[in-house]
Amino acid sequence: MKTKSKCLKVIVLLISLFIALPIMQAQNENSKYYTISGVVKNKATNKKMEYVTIAVPGTNIGTITNEDGEFALKINDSIRTTSIELSCLGYYNYKVQISGTNLFNQTFLMTPKAKELKEVVVIGWDPVKLMEEAIKKIPENYSKKPNLLTGFYRETAQKGKSYINISEAIINIYKTAYNQNVDNDRIQILKGRKLLSAKPSDTLAVKLLGGPNLSIIADIIKNPEMLLDPEAFNYFKYTMEEMTLINDRLNYVIKFEPQITLPYALYYGKYFIDSESLTFTRAEFSLDMKDRNKVTDMILRKKPTGLRFRPEEVSFIVSYKQQDGLTYLNYIRNEIKFKCDWKRRLFATNYTVLSEMVVTDNRIEDATNISRKDAFNANNSLSDKVMNFYDTDFWGAYNIIEPSESLESAVNKLKKGYK
Repeated sequence: MKTKSKCLKVIVLLISLFIALPIMQAQNENSKYYTISGVVKNKATNKKMEYVTIAVPGTNIGTITNEDGEFALKINDSIRTTSIELSCLGYYNYKVQISGTNLFNQTFLMTPKAKELKEVVVIGWDPVKLMEEAIKKIPENYSKKPNLLTGFYRETAQKGKSYINISEAIINIYKTAYNQNVDNDRIQILKGRKLLSAKPSDTLAVKLLGGPNLSIIADIIKNPEMLLDPEAFNYFKYTMEEMTLINDRLNYVIKFEPQITLPYALYYGKYFIDSESLTFTRAEFSLDMKDRNKVTDMILRKKPTGLRFRPEEVSFIVSYKQQDGLTYLNYIRNEIKFKCDWKRRLFATNYTVLSEMVVTDNRIEDATNISRKDAFNANNSLSDKVMNFYDTDFWGAYNIIEPSESLESAVNKLKKGYK
């Protein structure tokens, strides 16, 4: 974080809306798998829970609940498993017995562990010292071998409350060992599709932070220059907060916020560190909006002449999961809220760009690198390029993030625009 470029390497997401083929839903009838689906709720309040990780124990297969608490997990018949496991920040893990057959529309209740955790007192840890120790253990806690992750990526753009852009892709993510930098990490688009608003008034062309390559840049462990550069520790104030539970393991929680002013915007947020292994398991952070011109300089790379751009929020969630004693990237969420208006107009229009990626499988042994020819160029936008990978059998046996009720409604409305 010594320079502006080290503080945040910008990736381009081009929101440029033109006519495209409608989203089509299809299943590969020859795929041999069964599906477990349902909704996850808080047992105490009956409230639906988002960001719950659902995984097959002992494997790399998983997904995550949507904003309605819903999920569908597809499991290949060749995987002999008798259970799936649900996990979420601050809750007991929940194992569900399965029998190798479809199980649809179930309700799963997770138990919070808030009351017990309030009694935990953090003693003897200075937050900066804890951060330093956790960083020292990165070579021990994360993979020393290359990984080839398979993930599901979705990005949406909303104008007010209306969706104007929905793009989705199945991606491969090649990661070199965690003791190497990100320069040789690459993304490959396997399958994709999009649906765009047909209204000319919904056309807006700006270049913003985002895109499938967030799976490389926002991995703060593999790319420590984004947040974990020890030389930038004095830029922030660190505070210990109450411990919490992630995957039935106690985690230290460190709050951080800027304590100096620099020529570029800094972040504020929280780190979650496993109390036993000192593994970074989660990070939640946002750009400080005190000086919106600085934020604009960091996230905006292009806009039409005469368009006024005002950022409102830039936030991230990055989570990791453990397997066989090592920790791997699990989930990334990036949300950007901004306003745009044209000169001489009285009112600005609100926009929200949301990007999500969940790792649905992970090849640890014999991970093959992605060639430069096949790699997704960070200077391209998924929306512009995704139709090169269009596949009517998009769903197939791949695990995805289930569309929320609002997203399904948006798809139906956008489809009507083509009739």
